[in-house]
Amino acid sequence: MHIQMTRLYEAAKALRGVDGQSDVARALNASPQTINNWEARGISKPGLLKAQAVFGCSATWLETGLGPMTVSDAEPQYSNVMSVVVAEANDPNFYQVPKVQLQLRAGVTGFQTVPEIHDGSTLSVAKNWVDRNGYHPNQLIAVTVKGESMEPNLYEGDLVIINTADTRMSDGAVYAFNYEGEAVIKRLSRDAGQWWLASDNPDQVKYRRKSCRSGECIIVGRIVRRETDRI
Repeated sequence: MHIQMTRLYEAAKALRGVDGQSDVARALNASPQTINNWEARGISKPGLLKAQAVFGCSATWLETGLGPMTVSDAEPQYSNVMSVVVAEANDPNFYQVPKVQLQLRAGVTGFQTVPEIHDGSTLSVAKNWVDRNGYHPNQLIAVTVKGESMEPNLYEGDLVIINTADTRMSDGAVYAFNYEGEAVIKRLSRDAGQWWLASDNPDQVKYRRKSCRSGECIIVGRIVRRETDRI
């Protein structure tokens, strides 16, 4: 079970006396499928805020394990944004993940990066989150999403963290690919014995899936986190 859900169950019981998956789902007006998704992948941003409103627990604590369990005066009972933790470059509670642009060549497994400096060169990520997921900070990079092909799950301008150590193909997971020399973010799917690059955008005429054949479709790394300004 994802650690965020372990914290959610703990907070629901401690703060509101709500115990068990079904009671938590009922309190949040969430479907069983939503709860199952959270248990597997972590709680969505709207879910964190809803839990904060319903149970009085801190959305920041649910997401990162940092700070108090309960909502503080500085963190409203329900808000449209997550509370922000400002991290200094040498803060031991955070890793600084480099924001980069990918430089790729068709058919070449390796890649080069160019620092993304227009919006700051690094992204502060909680050490607690990195360590508990077993990621190595030196193998994480952050890139900006371009285009509309992954909407409504990823929007242009969103920042995603790529775990470059994870290139194992997994049906349904989202990766950054070197597709014939172009950097693309797609969902990997398995169909009829073949691997495909699929877009989440419902306009499947405009964003048709593409076959993922060895040599023309090379995994840079798996997308493990998203940072967004969209509310």
